[in-house]
Amino acid sequence: MRRWGLIMSAAYALIVIGVLVPGAVLISGGSNTTWSWGNFSSDLGDTYKEWLTWVPIVMVLAGQWVLLFLSVDTRWRRLKPQRHLAVACIMVAALTTLLAIGAIWSVGLAAVGDRFLDWFDERAKILGFLLILWLLWGAVFYAYLRTSSEVTTRIVSWLLRGSILELLIVVPCHIVVRRRHDCCAPFATSLGIAAGIAVMLLSFGPSVLLLYKKQLDGYQK
Repeated sequence: MRRWGLIMSAAYALIVIGVLVPGAVLISGGSNTTWSWGNFSSDLGDTYKEWLTWVPIVMVLAGQWVLLFLSVDTRWRRLKPQRHLAVACIMVAALTTLLAIGAIWSVGLAAVGDRFLDWFDERAKILGFLLILWLLWGAVFYAYLRTSSEVTTRIVSWLLRGSILELLIVVPCHIVVRRRHDCCAPFATSLGIAAGIAVMLLSFGPSVLLLYKKQLDGYQK
């Protein structure tokens, strides 16, 4: 089971880095008025070079690994329950923060256009906003999960519903900013779409392993 978890994590990393990020750059339209493979390659290279791009990538990859660890590896039962719960709350709060930021920014960009980004003109403001939401969601999930006996199942269900809701918000906003021919807004909303799809795919891997492990446990009994 651990081997399958590592294989799924590697495949997920390839999908996020090699498919979702280029897809986000493609649907954003890029920084040039005319599309070409050269312009697309240039925009994609600039996206990979931007360190802020790797913040959500690392968040979803770490979330995938933690969820698979909680689903497959039962050695966490030897640890204190508080430690296991803290890891789960930190991870699900980070992923929910990513979804919330995508939805909030998309609504703001659809409402006022590129001017909305003036409120986040510095990277420190972006990271500060992310940290505040992370702490708030962490407190919410700690209160929600501390009495639960099936932490991973509840987390997967919450993330799947949250990703669907986020896509229902972000996709219409992306259409609005694209039709309005905004400069930077389409790129931000396209990253929101990529984040929603990434979290949705993240939810399926642990779900499959949970069902597979449950079936194996039934055979052993």
